[in-house]
Amino acid sequence: MEFTNVALIGYRGTGKSAVAKLVALRLGWDWVDADVEIELRAGKSIAAIFAEDGEAGFRDMEAIVVEELARRERTVIALGGGAVLREGNRAALARSFVVWLRASMETILARMEADPTTVGRRPNLTVGGGRAEVEALLAAREPIYRRLAAAVVDTDDKTPAEVAEAIFGHLPLTLRTTGTA
Repeated sequence: MEFTNVALIGYRGTGKSAVAKLVALRLGWDWVDADVEIELRAGKSIAAIFAEDGEAGFRDMEAIVVEELARRERTVIALGGGAVLREGNRAALARSFVVWLRASMETILARMEADPTTVGRRPNLTVGGGRAEVEALLAAREPIYRRLAAAVVDTDDKTPAEVAEAIFGHLPLTLRTTGTA
């Protein structure tokens, strides 16, 4: 398989955005956060998109962005946690070396609580949110993350630099040395 990008998947709070920057810097590549790209194009926050267009409207925008980002080369892409839900998005990532950043529910909840942007930027996807939401969404998404990932890196008790180093160790040698494999 000829990989042209690295795509980071996983639940919110697993470190995808912070780690994408570091992996890209080490590779000498560009990086992009798909959620930020969606917000820029929409001219509003993800929470506002959900409020005005619903989850389906957000997922439609996300599909367009994922398709476009996946066509880039030499880019580290930090995907939103639910981007893998649509088959079209998964298919678009065929040329990306996909890494699942995995964290325990306790780590995810602690990171979400510590991040002041979580409430404003990332809406609850179930009634009530919190632990019950994380538990339900992880149960639904983890099998998809597992199937899609070429590598899995646990982020519990690790700094973004440690996670980036672990990812680098999983990359095909030709990706690490020439930028494409």
